[in-house]
Amino acid sequence: MSGAAPASVPGAGRAAAVDARLALPAGAGWLTAVLLVALPAAALPTAIAASAAAVALLLASRRPASRHAAARRIPPLVLPSLVALVVVAAAVALAAPGRTPPALGELVEEGGSAVGVVALDATVMPGAAGGVDGTLLAIEDRASGRTSAVSVPVRVLSIPAPERLSLGTRVEARWRAIPTEAGDDRAALLAPMGAVEVVAAAPALLSAADGLRARFLALASAFTGDGAALLPGLAIGDTSAVGDDLDEAMKRSSLSHLTAVSGANCAIVVGLVMGAGALAGWRRPVRIAAALAALGGFVLLVTPEPSVVRAAVMAAVVLVALAGGRPGRGLPVLGAAVLGIVVVDPWTSREYGFVLSVLATAALLLLSGPLAERLGRVMPAPLALAIAVPLAAQIASQPVLVLLEPSIPLAGVAANILAAPAAPVATIVGMIACLLAPLAPPLALGAAGIAWLPASWIGGIARVAAELPGSQLPWPEGGLGAVLLAVVLAGLALVAGIPAVLGGRARRRVLIGTAALLVVTAGLTVGATTLQNLGRPADWTIAQCDIGQGDALIVRSADRLALIDTGAEPELLDGCLRSLGVERIDLLVLTHFDHDHVGAVEVVVGRVDEVIAGPVADERDVEILDGLAAGGAAVRQVAAGEEGVLGAQRWRVLWPPDHRGVEPGNDASLVLEWRAAGDCAPTCPPSMLALGDLGQQAQRGLLDAVRIRPVDVVKVSHHGSADQEPALYTAAAAALGLIGVGEGNGYGHPASEALDAVSAAGGVAVRSDRHGLALIAPAPDDPGAWRVWTERGRIAVPP
Repeated sequence: MSGAAPASVPGAGRAAAVDARLALPAGAGWLTAVLLVALPAAALPTAIAASAAAVALLLASRRPASRHAAARRIPPLVLPSLVALVVVAAAVALAAPGRTPPALGELVEEGGSAVGVVALDATVMPGAAGGVDGTLLAIEDRASGRTSAVSVPVRVLSIPAPERLSLGTRVEARWRAIPTEAGDDRAALLAPMGAVEVVAAAPALLSAADGLRARFLALASAFTGDGAALLPGLAIGDTSAVGDDLDEAMKRSSLSHLTAVSGANCAIVVGLVMGAGALAGWRRPVRIAAALAALGGFVLLVTPEPSVVRAAVMAAVVLVALAGGRPGRGLPVLGAAVLGIVVVDPWTSREYGFVLSVLATAALLLLSGPLAERLGRVMPAPLALAIAVPLAAQIASQPVLVLLEPSIPLAGVAANILAAPAAPVATIVGMIACLLAPLAPPLALGAAGIAWLPASWIGGIARVAAELPGSQLPWPEGGLGAVLLAVVLAGLALVAGIPAVLGGRARRRVLIGTAALLVVTAGLTVGATTLQNLGRPADWTIAQCDIGQGDALIVRSADRLALIDTGAEPELLDGCLRSLGVERIDLLVLTHFDHDHVGAVEVVVGRVDEVIAGPVADERDVEILDGLAAGGAAVRQVAAGEEGVLGAQRWRVLWPPDHRGVEPGNDASLVLEWRAAGDCAPTCPPSMLALGDLGQQAQRGLLDAVRIRPVDVVKVSHHGSADQEPALYTAAAAALGLIGVGEGNGYGHPASEALDAVSAAGGVAVRSDRHGLALIAPAPDDPGAWRVWTERGRIAVPP
């Protein structure tokens, strides 16, 4: 949660005047950006022109005889809101063309690859999997061969880095561009098609700051346990040492914001400098200048990523307001900051991090004081303040957080209260250790040891809170869940007298209504979840994980497990494996090396016995296999004709025919046929044909090369793209077509051509975007038959 945690809350105990003059204009500008950036580029000019025309007509309709009369007739906040709307619309219109320069637009629309230079927006660790944000600075025009200078925000899907690459490092490669959804803050996804070369080091200041961070990371590694992993995150926002299990515990206990650089971290730094300056007798202008300099240095130290810069802005908003002793008067400053950020980068308006940052900041300005005052009636004031600050931020942020994770962390407030005294100590002493590392290593080690203690305390709290029974209350997902929770929280605030607008009788009515809504909603959600889990088959044989736009299928036979591809998101794959109780994988099949099939491979490194893979394209692919081998797996590349056994099932590779002369990629995907290894009637597992990402031409080649026998299940090729060969699906005659596809993806998957091919062959499509996790298991009352269980919706298996 981004927001500043003040040392005291001026105004607690008395009503504070709230100046909301800029709230409506800021909201109007923000909403304008949210709507306009989500439109396709071709529709933007029309939408912006329509907005300007609507504003002009509104003003014209209110035009009286004199200008002064007009000013009186237009409500005070309407005109500033209209101005904000027009300014933001103009900002979108001016920025949109630069996000899709012709060379990049052609690459996204037509496919292929081109050489480009990208400046990294974050530090890349050696051997790290996953992507990194960057700025595309130059792109080759494929028609002319010339290189154009651009400045486009992108997401690089993977950077095979043999050494640490600092933020600001410029790398060059041949990139394949993948479109993003309209409204995404990145204009495109870039996948390297070969070696990635460093063409320019980071600027001197960024490089020096990165050197400090690297030294501190090495210093923290001298200690053990969760404290050593969390310390760099608490001090400088570096979470590279935090493992998946600890990361999950921090999230489940609502403590993950402590290891992200937020407004609270910025406020700690600035508050420390302001306090030290006051003790030293510095004049106010000197203290402010020193605090700003310290804030700038802190941002540089923890990497000036956009999220960090926004956190610094939000911290400054709170500090300006609190310095004047009028928290309510901070709203105009917050409104101006929101408008400024949205005008500079309209695509920021749709980022969850930005939304959470604004909500948490507003809550600390408006809600923490009244909460501290109410709590102070029954407990000491310092304790009331310690509870009010995290509680205010969590109340404001929780309706948005349920959009990301449909549950309410019941232990989160208690965990934050227990962690609150430790977090500033770990942050401040950790930063001191970081700054001392190159100057006085022994002193730095001592400071790091002191900071390690509160970091370990926070890690312990996270572990305990995450494992408490009922620590997560299931809640309805999506917009409905967010609205219901907002209504519940607003009702509870009114009951608590925030604001004090209700009498005793009205307050009791609101309490009864809010309690009834909470009980009914939570009861229905918990009941539905319980019933769903009760119906979830424990004897499943095939599982399709819901991992977004990507593939991750699990085959289970006689207690042996095979995973076919990993998808792109480590957290999603790890969550699926955990929910299914998968700890060890006997066979990992990497059909090909596109990011949406191998991007989450880090989750299974060290947990795999055997790996079979298709042809490799470059050093990055080799590094993936080498990493799996280093984790103890036996790795081999296979082609058509290879076969093996998994429990009671036999797998056979049908495609590609040979690695020699085969160009790696979608059309060289491994295609596996799965069938019973012997006479298993009437308990045979379902047979399956897994098609990887083969296109239509490759599917025709498969038909020519191999006799396709009917199967029970087909893994639909390439996430249900339009590039399908219906005759292949007719030959397979599968009753079920599994489609691993991301909800709202920008590719139009699954296409009607793929869905028609499945249905024409007599099958039913099981889509991860609509059905979530899908499990195929034996039918309990029909030997030899099987059924499908899904998280969402019902699937009727054709006879």
